[in-house]
Amino acid sequence: MKLDKKSLLLYAVTDRTWLKDRKLADDVEQALQGGATFVQLREKDASFDEFVEQAKEVKAVCKKHGVPFVINDNIEVALAVDADGVHVGQSDMEAGSVREKIGPDKIIGVSTRTVEEALLAKERGADYLGVGAIFNTSTKLDASEVSFQELRGICGTVQLPVVAIGGISLDNIEELIGTGIDGVAVVSALFGAKDIKKASEELKEKVERVVN
Repeated sequence: MKLDKKSLLLYAVTDRTWLKDRKLADDVEQALQGGATFVQLREKDASFDEFVEQAKEVKAVCKKHGVPFVINDNIEVALAVDADGVHVGQSDMEAGSVREKIGPDKIIGVSTRTVEEALLAKERGADYLGVGAIFNTSTKLDASEVSFQELRGICGTVQLPVVAIGGISLDNIEELIGTGIDGVAVVSALFGAKDIKKASEELKEKVERVVN
């Protein structure tokens, strides 16, 4: 699957923290019904087999909705389930070696915090950038905040689609107007919501105003 930057508009990153007795694939379905346009499966503590099982279920939901589906960090899982791609951090692996492993036709996203990191990611084969954390976030305690100035610098310098991530919610999303981003990635604003479908609808409506 080749990346269409429009698919990055409302980028859902999974987190099983809020699941209780629900299935993750069902929560993803709710997010997609509400308008989420991209899904990243993030499993920090799952075994390989658990990760693969979750990935197969979530991939099936994404395929039904025609939405790109990528795996966070784990190239082996991405290959095992034939995901549309992977998203890696700066410390996880250089984008160049990811491309060698995953092949020319898969989507690669790379987390970046500076213009220098963004340029290097592009050079090594990234298809899009995840820039953050933009605001304080409880889902990634080691993430330092990226200034709006740095975010605008990355968007203006690096000719790749950019997704802002980190603590983004309905309350602060409109602060991103004018930064040049192509979309926002959200975790708790979606999967921590009481009504995931409604949260997705409201977030999409707001991010469309931010991007356009």
